[in-house]
Amino acid sequence: MFSHLPPLQSLRALEAAARHRSFTRAAEELNLTHSAVSHHMRALEQQLGTALFRRVGARMIPTSVGARLAERVRIGMSELDEAMTEARAGAAPEASPATVRLEISVMTDLAAQWLIPRLGRFSDQHPNIDLVVRIHADISAPDPYSVDVGIWHQRVEEPGFVTRKLLDDYVIAVCHPDLIARVPNFTVADTPKLPMLRFSYRSWRDWQVAAGLPPHEPTRGPIFDDSGLLLRAAIAGQGVATTRSLLVRDVLARGELVQIGDVCVPPSLEYYVNWREHHPRERAIHAFWQWMQNEVAETPPLVLPAIGGRHSTETSVRPQTRKRKTPKA
Repeated sequence: MFSHLPPLQSLRALEAAARHRSFTRAAEELNLTHSAVSHHMRALEQQLGTALFRRVGARMIPTSVGARLAERVRIGMSELDEAMTEARAGAAPEASPATVRLEISVMTDLAAQWLIPRLGRFSDQHPNIDLVVRIHADISAPDPYSVDVGIWHQRVEEPGFVTRKLLDDYVIAVCHPDLIARVPNFTVADTPKLPMLRFSYRSWRDWQVAAGLPPHEPTRGPIFDDSGLLLRAAIAGQGVATTRSLLVRDVLARGELVQIGDVCVPPSLEYYVNWREHHPRERAIHAFWQWMQNEVAETPPLVLPAIGGRHSTETSVRPQTRKRKTPKA
């Protein structure tokens, strides 16, 4: 029985190396030497008769066979870990439900501005689910097998994955209240008079056209690759920024930023939630997905999409506040 199984340490080394894309980082995690991890991989490749990794620059990228095997090992080890946790809980007096560990990968901006401030509510509702939040800063999606849930700008198109769009969102222009105070009787048409912050992945032109302004891309000033840093610059009063309404709902409600007019345009990228079908922690994943949907529903957009064409340039600027729901009689 189990005659084809290699040593457990070799399988652990494979899973860690595939997840980190590095033998060195896998060795650090498992408290092994780099040569020991390399030895485990060579032994596995000899046993299987096929390559499990290929070197690309400084990274060790798993082959299709290596990626599939690492994923099966990850699932198997997770099931063993949960079985041990359940057995431990079952042996204890007044045992409580076993804790489930759920690893999620999320874009930096969404994590910092929306998800992390709300995680306390998830923990209160699901005390037996431990979330491990991994921040993903790259615009491209990582290996979808590396985590349990990925919240990225891309859909996972591989067979066996579920992909859900998180929400409909819109791009608006915001700035610090003190910045617009420099221009008496400020209107949307005065926006070009202010410093305009630039973002690598978004042009100003769509917003300008929607506002009825001449499309003119700023040619001076700092350029940001990270939308979180872009917002920090706007909050510091360094200029006007375009941003997703989702990311600034809280800071607009606190008055740290104000929205310029009611101009809004669709974003070029959406947020998608991705996970594998028939995942061993499927119940925890569905609980997390349902919680996110509830959070989105309870924090409605501060702006609505434009209807009927171009916005007026006479729209005055005022801080956005969240409307309270009127109790039903």
